[in-house]
Amino acid sequence: MSTLTGTGHLARLILRRDRIVLPLWVLLLTVLPVSYAGSFLALFPTAAERAAYADGTARNPSVVALLGPVYGDSIGALTAQRGGFLQVIVGLAALLTVIRHTRTEEEAGRRELLGATVLGRHAGLTAALLVTYAASLVLGLLTAAGLAAAGLPVAGSLAYGLSAALVGVVFATVGGLAAQLTQTAAGARGIAVGVLGVAFALRLVGDTSGHGWPSWLSPLGWAPRIRAYAGERWWVLALPVALTVLLAVVTYPVSVRRDLGAGVLPSRPGPARAGRGLSGPFGLAWRLHRGQLLGWSVGFGLLGLVVGGAAESAGRSVAGNAALEQVMARLGGTSGLAEAYLGASLGVAGLAAAGYGVQAALRMRSEEAAGRVEPVLAAGVHRSAWLASHLVFALLGPVVALALTGLAAGLTYGLSVGDVPGELPRMLGAGLAQVPAVWVLAGLAVLLYGLLPRFAATAWAVLASAVLLGQLGAVLELSQWLLDLSPFTHTPQVLRAGWSVTPLLVLTALAGVLCAAGVAAFRRRDTPVG
Repeated sequence: MSTLTGTGHLARLILRRDRIVLPLWVLLLTVLPVSYAGSFLALFPTAAERAAYADGTARNPSVVALLGPVYGDSIGALTAQRGGFLQVIVGLAALLTVIRHTRTEEEAGRRELLGATVLGRHAGLTAALLVTYAASLVLGLLTAAGLAAAGLPVAGSLAYGLSAALVGVVFATVGGLAAQLTQTAAGARGIAVGVLGVAFALRLVGDTSGHGWPSWLSPLGWAPRIRAYAGERWWVLALPVALTVLLAVVTYPVSVRRDLGAGVLPSRPGPARAGRGLSGPFGLAWRLHRGQLLGWSVGFGLLGLVVGGAAESAGRSVAGNAALEQVMARLGGTSGLAEAYLGASLGVAGLAAAGYGVQAALRMRSEEAAGRVEPVLAAGVHRSAWLASHLVFALLGPVVALALTGLAAGLTYGLSVGDVPGELPRMLGAGLAQVPAVWVLAGLAVLLYGLLPRFAATAWAVLASAVLLGQLGAVLELSQWLLDLSPFTHTPQVLRAGWSVTPLLVLTALAGVLCAAGVAAFRRRDTPVG
């Protein structure tokens, strides 16, 4: 029997299981760069305006740190830079997909059951990699086609699309290697996301320090250096291909040197007796959520520092462009362009925090599917108490993340304008204003889990729709009734005088109803539901 026997069957199984999530992240990450091209075409009709914007962007270290360098002032060059951070998300989605279908399957015991059939040793890893590689390439080709259809040069569109696809390919392989190293999916995710963070840090240091060589050590640094729409350097594409081959050469031998269910790195045995913190459901939930909460909190804090540091110069860079001022005012809801930028950025942070809330809420579904809920409930833990222990993190976790974002943004923006005591509470309030809308989406995930657990992942589709409406609605001037479908549309712009607290109360009440309905439904249904 070949070590690859059954790869095709497993690949079809992965496609069936991810028939909702996989197309969603491919579609979302395809639509966004195309929308950026359309908005730049509308906002900068003249070469002088594009040159002024590109110059302001290139001189802003915070913007370069977040998005990467800009090569040229064409619509394509501006689009390629604006889509630079999306490639981080491509890498994250790719590595999480591979880990989910490798290490998570082993941890849940499903890989052992499949291994008892006619299945080769490398079939599971190969199937996960092939599906993720294919999704990344489809994303890249669709993005290239969309950008070309928007009127951008075909060569530059293809270069940008392939750069995004190869970022996904590289970090899918990183995820495959991380899955071999640890015994748990959480550990594999920690290693892979850590590698992604190091790659981002190298790119950031190289692009902002004046010494470009650190960027050449990072796959995220290679992508912009292909220079899409600015005299493409096709040879750079060979770097991620070579790294992928090297990682695969390491990954496959490592995978056969470990036992099924074990990792290469030795796992530390736990204490003979559980600590007092694990004496109840809340202690167990804290143990399960603490790593995720810490990671998201650190990321949001760094985001706030970058956003606050870039705010003042971002306002100056668009001054004089009436069309861009109008769009920024709609996005940020304030007359000051710097505050409009902050309002828009904190709105994006709210959407990201909703992702954390949904993920934390759906942890309940993964615990149930893995068969870990029944033993806990059999030990005398009340259903409502168990669900509430996870609900605490789904609701309060985003509060912590957004508070850190607001405080960090207020600190750096306050330092730039010389008014830290005044800006710190204002930005904290602007960050926390996103919380009720986040709670609505988290509450919807709780309701779906309690009522229709098989379809709980649909909450990701709702979040993706909110992201699309938030990113494209104001720019494309969509109908108001369509924009109103997103809870974030109703979030007041607290950086502007005269805002009303009523929408926040209504959203909070709606979130409460959704959570209460989810708890009631969970108390009345059987567990587990496969």
